[in-house]
Amino acid sequence: MESFDIAVIGAGAAGMMCAAVAGQQGRRVALIDHAPRLAEKIRISGGGRCNFTNLHAGPANYLSSNPHFCRSALARYTPRDFLALLRQHRVTWHEKHRGQLFCDQSSEAIIDVLRAECDAGGVTWRRPLPVEAVSHADGAGFTLATPQGTIRARALVIATGGLSIPKIGATDFAYRIAKQFGHKLIDTRPALVPLTFAHDDWAPYAALSGVSLEVRIATGERKTGGTFDEDLLFTHRGLSGPGVLQISSYWQPGQPVRVNLLPEREAEAELIDAKGATKRQIGNLLAEWMPARLAHLWLEAQQVPLDARLADLPDKTLRRIGEGLAQWTLTPTGTEGYKKAEVTRGGVDTRELSSATMMSQRVPGLYFIGEAVDVTGWLGGYNFQWAWASGVAAGEAAAEWTAAVGQGQGSGEG
Repeated sequence: MESFDIAVIGAGAAGMMCAAVAGQQGRRVALIDHAPRLAEKIRISGGGRCNFTNLHAGPANYLSSNPHFCRSALARYTPRDFLALLRQHRVTWHEKHRGQLFCDQSSEAIIDVLRAECDAGGVTWRRPLPVEAVSHADGAGFTLATPQGTIRARALVIATGGLSIPKIGATDFAYRIAKQFGHKLIDTRPALVPLTFAHDDWAPYAALSGVSLEVRIATGERKTGGTFDEDLLFTHRGLSGPGVLQISSYWQPGQPVRVNLLPEREAEAELIDAKGATKRQIGNLLAEWMPARLAHLWLEAQQVPLDARLADLPDKTLRRIGEGLAQWTLTPTGTEGYKKAEVTRGGVDTRELSSATMMSQRVPGLYFIGEAVDVTGWLGGYNFQWAWASGVAAGEAAAEWTAAVGQGQGSGEG
């Protein structure tokens, strides 16, 4: 039997950050993970460059049934704090788009930083090692059963993430542990994921696979939905691209998606104006405003000849074309699922966790962090920033709590 102050299950972004912080505060920490490769989700993120944070990360960039929960952790560990850590390790970065920061090196640089920080805290690595069962006894802490023996710890941090990308090891472990100890779960579903459509409905657009353009895309009601100006990508089965991934976190089954294909133009008015100012064909004009393949297919769907001159088309027809371009409305039938989802929406209900420490209000010494909890960030580095912030909050809190328990002063409050 091995004994530690803190056991962290899940050696991903949140787990490694948590273990490093707690270890560097003098606590004996075991970091346990079942996967043969370390931090695979970090490794594949951002096309191998790791979009590790966003300069603008704040509570408004996160979805949760308890929307104020993330405020405390995000305020206490900011993107600039993580950048300071990267400077210490001589990792360089660049801003790619709207505050999104990527490594100049590969994603391995971020993994190396976290590994080094864990080693600096004397963290004991136990991987690959599955945890088969977890038990808890008041005054005795937690007992973890593994194929290599029993591990005991005063505090336990669950950092095993959600259900997204099962091929790299995602499981429902965090949710099973939460339910075991009486925690409620917010229904989980794929998020930051491509949307799909019925085969027959999508057949006219399948030929556009690979076409992309910047759009304004929205779904849901004004107060509860999302609107983004981002790229949209046509696929064989539906829609993808940053804009679609963003609204997928807000989309509910049965809801339509609204797309303005020309957000920088007043399409209806400009078509009417062009009618009296040019003798051009409408197909050529629209091909200047948007990808030609999309322009041509759009006109065919409207039963408007590509070679029709603007001057020969009725105003009513031009208004219909312009209005359709600005208000294309379609209803997905589903998503590409967890296999293509970047994150999982939902998870452990944060109403039963301390927003300052991530500790369970039901079980003293039990913490949930990262993607396992009901906090889902936008696309663009926000989910990594939540991993860093929640990991630091739990690492600091668990270190303090276990020190107090060791002195016989632990109250069990988060």
